[in-house]
Parts: sequence; structure tokens; C-alpha cells
Amino acid sequence: MPFVNRFLILFALAAQFAGLGMAPASPSAPAAAALSIYADARGAGWDDWSWGGVTHNFSSTAKVHNGSAAISVQFAGNWDGMQIGSNNPPTTAAANTLEFWINGGSGGQAVRVSASSGCASASQDLTLSANTWVKVSLSLAELGTPAPIQSVSWANPTNHSQAVFYVDDVTLTSVAAAPAAAQAGPALSVDAGAGRHAISPYIYGLNFPDESLAAELRLPVQRWGGNSTTRYNYLNDISNRASDWYFENIPGDQSDPANLPDGSDADRFIEQGIRTGTQTLLTLPLIGWTPKNQPQGSTGRICGFSVSKYGAQQSTDQWAPDCGNGVATNGSNITGNNPLDTSVAITPAFVQSWMMYLASKYGSAANGGVRFYDLDNEPMLWNSTHRDVHPNPTSYDELRDRTYAYASAIKATDPNALTLGPVLWGWTAYFYSALDEAPGGAWWNNPLDRKAHGNTPFVEWYLQQMQAYQQQHGVRILDYLDLHYYPQSFDSVSDSAGDAATQQMRLRSTRSLWDPTYVDESWIGEAVDLLPRMQDWVNTDYPGTGTAISEYSWGAMCHINGALAEADVLGIFGQQGLGLATLWGPPQPNEPGAYAFRMYRSVDGTGFGEVATQASSANRDQLAVYSALREADGSLTILVINKSSTPLSSTLSLNGFDPAASALAYRSSSDHLNSIVSLPAQPVTSSGFQATYPASSITLFVIPPAQRHNSYLPMIFLTP
Repeated sequence: MPFVNRFLILFALAAQFAGLGMAPASPSAPAAAALSIYADARGAGWDDWSWGGVTHNFSSTAKVHNGSAAISVQFAGNWDGMQIGSNNPPTTAAANTLEFWINGGSGGQAVRVSASSGCASASQDLTLSANTWVKVSLSLAELGTPAPIQSVSWANPTNHSQAVFYVDDVTLTSVAAAPAAAQAGPALSVDAGAGRHAISPYIYGLNFPDESLAAELRLPVQRWGGNSTTRYNYLNDISNRASDWYFENIPGDQSDPANLPDGSDADRFIEQGIRTGTQTLLTLPLIGWTPKNQPQGSTGRICGFSVSKYGAQQSTDQWAPDCGNGVATNGSNITGNNPLDTSVAITPAFVQSWMMYLASKYGSAANGGVRFYDLDNEPMLWNSTHRDVHPNPTSYDELRDRTYAYASAIKATDPNALTLGPVLWGWTAYFYSALDEAPGGAWWNNPLDRKAHGNTPFVEWYLQQMQAYQQQHGVRILDYLDLHYYPQSFDSVSDSAGDAATQQMRLRSTRSLWDPTYVDESWIGEAVDLLPRMQDWVNTDYPGTGTAISEYSWGAMCHINGALAEADVLGIFGQQGLGLATLWGPPQPNEPGAYAFRMYRSVDGTGFGEVATQASSANRDQLAVYSALREADGSLTILVINKSSTPLSSTLSLNGFDPAASALAYRSSSDHLNSIVSLPAQPVTSSGFQATYPASSITLFVIPPAQRHNSYLPMIFLTP
């Protein structure tokens, strides 16, 4: 097909993406009408969500700003607060300002006012004036407008009582503001002839994805993982939820016991992947235990720390009160329990039988079946998460020996299966074993297990042992070095975007993936430099091993801030040559975080590209840029992320590519949280182009070549 026709078709396709939430460029929506939360009484649908010992009256006539009543509030202490909330916030609440009037009565009270969307909050500290009505306007910009407001609160930021004060005329409104003028942004550069390397399609994976989103994204890989998969029995479709939920054995959601193992949760997960064309990364147990069958006729939950057997505990399951958290009322962990309460011992033969069952049903790894297998989940935490069956801390030797036994059994069963390990939880486990940490205190000053192994950091030692196995037996039993990574400087798995400082830190902290000069702003306190570090370990200790991060999260998928961070992370994964990644806590299809994935996977039905090229920004904390070549149409794609709160105008210099005169352009931003906007064509010259990037936005340019030619060899990602 001549290229000019393909170019016209792409324009036609762009108009057909209503199903992807795409929309043409349009002016900003008109300002929302003011919405009353309180005027003489709470507005319809707004309820009293106050907490603590606060005393409040929604019909007070002691002091009134307007109308016939106001709210009187008196803090009793203990960080109490008065809150008005709605479980179904009106859509007209897409406002940018909270306004209310407040009167301090005798004055001097400290009050923290906050507005929350359920995903983020904005707050302001007040010191009240005596006998004076003061109007307060709180900007809601931190919430990622437009965002329905779920609650408004006036909280006591102290632990002591305070005098009564009054609140009136509480309103959500849109305050018109002049559009921010674009500022000069950092210079951007793309050289399509330099830095070329394959982008693995498997970096765009999710743990437990929504099926509709997986289909839309043409999701490359989905992971069945987490603590519950360490003890999952495919034969009876029962998983033990470990410390996540009272060490209980919990049956699958929809399986029919009469048909098992057919129709189990694991089967249905794999079948979802088949329907969406998605490879499955399945967690296989190495721990040596799996949940036993529920006794016939039994209706109670089987759990690791029965109250009737092991005594009273600090917390119990309200729906299964005999199941405790394994912590005695004096605060000490219960020890000496019987693992057979919940589980039966297994050997590698259990894993082999599961794999043979799967192969008989779905095919082997080479024939459309399960291709990837995680070697359990976070084994350096077993003495905490699964302490009812594995109370002893995992050591260097134990994990090596279990890996040898189970991974060799996996390869013997299906030589084409790809294994990932050691699936460690995070930073400390990269360098030490759980046995090192067991003494407590300043254990890192004398890590006995590590010292007994040549003082070699655990991951390096593990890779060396995997290479030694291959040299001795002629079989590679580890295909990917798989680590988990969660930024430690904020709650990176939280649904909440947090305050402005947290949002800024979220965007900065992506540097921990690649920047050796970035000192982690957490207890780690040193450069993480994760992806180059992983590649260096592999190159030094076991060449040819792939790299994977099967759990990670920067959180806030419901907020544009989380979407910006996720888009940056995905770009970094491709730029740094990571082999596989699966996000923990995936977004729902309508959340901003889902649009970060759409920008790479489904904007025009083709995707970002298979070959990364050199892209750089003079200031990646303001504008991050990533680029790739697409095999399907020869286009150069360029994705630019504006992490700042102001529009930025920048020049992008282009080398190594002969472009057509204009590019297709698409955008996801804080102004369009639930759609991808198709922008006017972007003029392009052989030297580059100038463009303006709105605050908090992700922009994708698809630049066709002036003439299609084989300027590069197709680079297909090959798994190890």
C-alpha cells in the first residue's frame, strides 16, 4: 500500500476511537455552577461523617452569616473533626474552589479544613479571628480537576479541646482564572539513528487486570501473583491468605467443587488471558505447603491461628471469629502452632502435576499455554507473611536449594517454560536474607548469613548459584532476574495522590529507576539506580538472564499525578531495556492511570513501537521524553510528559529520521481525565518542531517517514 494512503487511513482511524475514550480537541468545558453543601441545612445527598468527640449542630442560630442557621462546632480533643460527605458526589461538583464563611466566636482556634475527592485531598490550616465572619477560598487544584468532591472537613489539628466556632454558606464553585501563559521549557532531543535497542512488549503488563482493559490494551502479559499465590492449591481451588487475612484458607470465587480442578480461579485467569491474547505469568509455590481440603460438612473457616486452639488474640476475623491474627493479647507472636491445621506438605512433584494439567488443557509453553512462571512470591518475607507454616527466616542456602529443586522440576516438565526469580520484596532483600535480619537491632552491621557466604549481596550470590547449576547440569533453570520495587519515600500503593509535596515526590522518585545521582528520599538514603544495577548484576554474575519487575507501583491510578508517574515509568522501562514488568494494583478502565497505558498501547491501534531510540531532555523533572520506531508503518513515535504545574513550550531537535511534513498528535491531561484528545496535526521539519505542553499532560506524536524505507532492521524482542 502506498504510504500516502496509509497516512490518510491513520487520520480516518483517529476519528473512530470513541470506544477508547478518544475525542477531538475542544475548548475547556464551561465553569460548573456553584453547588451548595450547606446553606441553613446540608444539601441533598450530603451526610454527617464527623468523627471523634466533636460537638456540632447543623441548625445553630447563635451566629449566622446568611439565612437562618449556621453550623456550630466545638472540638473535644483527640484530633476530632466535623465532616460533611457524600457517597454519590453530584457530577456538578467538578469545581476548582471550596468557599465557606467561618466565625471564631471567642477566637484563636486552630482548624484544618480539607476537601477530598476520595483520591486526593487539598487542605489549609486556619487560625480563627474572634467574632468576625471571614470568607475562606480553598483551591482544589491538587485534586486533579475536574474531580467530584466526596467530603469536606474541619478538623482539630491538636489533641486538646477548643472553643466553639461557626461555619456557614459552604459552596463548591468554579472560580474563573486567566489561562496560564506557557513558560520556556527544557530543550528536547530525539536521535532516531542512535541508541537503538528492542523494547520488550512484556513491560506493559498488569497483575490481575480488568478483562475489558486487557483486551483494549492488547495486554502482553498478566500476572497471577501476591501472597495468596504462595499457598494456592489448584486441585481444590483454595488459597491461604496468610497474614493478609488471618491466615485463612479461602475457596475460589466461582468454582464448582464437583468439577475441580477444572474451572478453578487459576483456570479462569488463564482463560481470560487466552481471550485477550495475553500471556500469563503464573506463580508456582516453592514454600513446601499448600492448603488442605475443607473437611466434608464443615462450614467454618480453616485458619492458622484458631482462637479455640491457641488462645485469645489481638484481632479476629469478624466473619470467622475463631480465626485470629496470630498475635497474643500481650503483643507477642504465637509460636509452635501446627502447619497441618491449614496445609499439607508438598514437593516439586506437586508443581509438575499442576503444569502437566495445564499443558493438557491449554498446551505447553511453546504451544499457546502458560509461558512464564514466577518462583513463588517474596520468599524473604515468608517468616512474616506465612509464619504459620514457615516461621523460620529464609536463608541464602534455603532459597538456593528450593530454587534448584523446583526450577529444575519446571524445566524437566516443560523445557520451553520461562522462570523468574527470586521474586524479592524490595531493597533490603536485594542484599541480605531474612536470616540476616532475624536478630533485629542494627543487624546490618553484622549480617551473619551474608558473611557466611563471602559477604556477597544476596542477589549477586543467587545469580552466581544459578550459573553454577547450569555449568554443572547443562540446564538454565533461571530465565529472568525478578525483583519487586515500591518507592519507599511515600505510600506508593495508596489510591490517594496525597498532598502537593507527595505528588511532587511521586514524580521525582521515578529517577530511582535509572539515575545514579538521585539519592532516594526515604530510609534507603542512597542511590537505588535499579534498572542499571539489575543489568550490571546480570552481566557480571549470570550473563544472558533477562530482567523483570513483576510487582511495582507508584500509586494514585485515580489521579492525573499517578498517570504521569506511570507514563514516565513505562517510558523508563523501554528506554532502559527491561524485559518484563507487571503493575500491582492496576487501574480501572475509566481511571487516569489506564490512559497512561493507552498512550503506549492503543492510541491508534498500533502501539508505541518496537525499537527504542535516543531521547533526552535538559530537565526530566519538567519534561520527560521517550521515542521509538514502529515496524508496522515506519513511523517515529515521541511521547512527552509535562510533570510541571504550568504549560511549557519547548523545541525538540530531531536527527536520524526523514519525517513527513506533519505528525498525528494525541494527548491525555488533567483537562481531559477520561479521554485521549486527538490534536491538530503537528508541523514537523527535518530539524524538529516547537510545541507547547499543557500542565500535567502526556502527549504522543506519531511522525510518519517522508518515504518508507528499510532504514533499520526489524528488532523482535527475544526472551532469554
